[in-house]
Amino acid sequence: MRIGKLNSIKERGRKIFIEFELNENLPPIPFERIKPLAMLLDFRNWEMNRTHWAVKDEDLFLRLKDAGIINDEHVLEPEKSVRLSAKKYNNPKITTVQGFIAKVISAERKVGSEVFYRGHSNKSKYKLEPSLFRKDDEGNPLHLESEHLLYKELIVSNSADFQSDVNTLDTLVRMQHYSLPTRLLDITSNPLIALYFSCKSAHTEDGEVIIFSMKRSDVKYFDSDVASCIANLARLPKKDKDDIDFDHPNFNKQIAIKKLGHFIREEKSYFEMNILAEDLRRIICVKGKKSNARISSQSGAFILYGLDAVMSEEGTAEIAITRITVENKKQILKELDLLNINESTVFPYIENSAKYIAEKYKFDKESA
Repeated sequence: MRIGKLNSIKERGRKIFIEFELNENLPPIPFERIKPLAMLLDFRNWEMNRTHWAVKDEDLFLRLKDAGIINDEHVLEPEKSVRLSAKKYNNPKITTVQGFIAKVISAERKVGSEVFYRGHSNKSKYKLEPSLFRKDDEGNPLHLESEHLLYKELIVSNSADFQSDVNTLDTLVRMQHYSLPTRLLDITSNPLIALYFSCKSAHTEDGEVIIFSMKRSDVKYFDSDVASCIANLARLPKKDKDDIDFDHPNFNKQIAIKKLGHFIREEKSYFEMNILAEDLRRIICVKGKKSNARISSQSGAFILYGLDAVMSEEGTAEIAITRITVENKKQILKELDLLNINESTVFPYIENSAKYIAEKYKFDKESA
């Protein structure tokens, strides 16, 4: 391990450029001497074996000095700290359905593009990541390391529900429907559905509708080979995913990639082992089959996340993102109800219809 410092960090679209320099006064530190300090330095599991950038709330030099790895002359004065402010978006705001529709209709659309929407009820807390990637307050992945077990266990527990699924993407869509953490992020082609979700809860907080725009040719379908490659990552154990070397000269000869190819051939017997390394880390938009009433009623599609994929808040090279802030939620929900957008139509199951009807006809002393 080498020690150095960061000189600059620059953001250029979806890419981050980091300039750094190594401290030539400090010799390389053997891995065996760092490993016992992993817990003190907040190195977690795979962080000891993979190249990545992470910010840790620890004094590196103090820890190394206490362990006898460096001495006083190597301890540097800390750099002046700078507080980083979160990027603020100057988004248009709406307070009525009419205002929202006007914004959607007036938005510029490129010829040959396709647009999808996603609504969420708290714009200050939401991140563009699928449920599988979520972490606890200490930054530990809640489900990511057990992805293949989640996949298998739900099929074992409810085998009959998955018998009609033709491929892994079909299965993931159904699992997403049943609230299992997956690599999928729900989006919709109906802007009013997204508006409903932005108002559905957290009525004291501003909601947000995120608009995704992309070339029609970049939208994948349920039978896409790229979608199959990414979807079947769900079946690979964590160790296999960690073992993938994306710079390997014979990428498809690796054991983990051969296993992935085996899973893909189970659904596509014609599939040739020519997987592109960059495809496994892509973020793509997929139109799946309308395999249940909820997907049909919500005009559903999905964003599928590849291995270690991160969606920038500004989008990607293929997916452009704009946002609309939503206020006055309760009134907007009433207006949406007049357009037959409500809990019973968005979630078309009898228990939701019963809940909606009970709430609609509940005694209200103000209107009595």
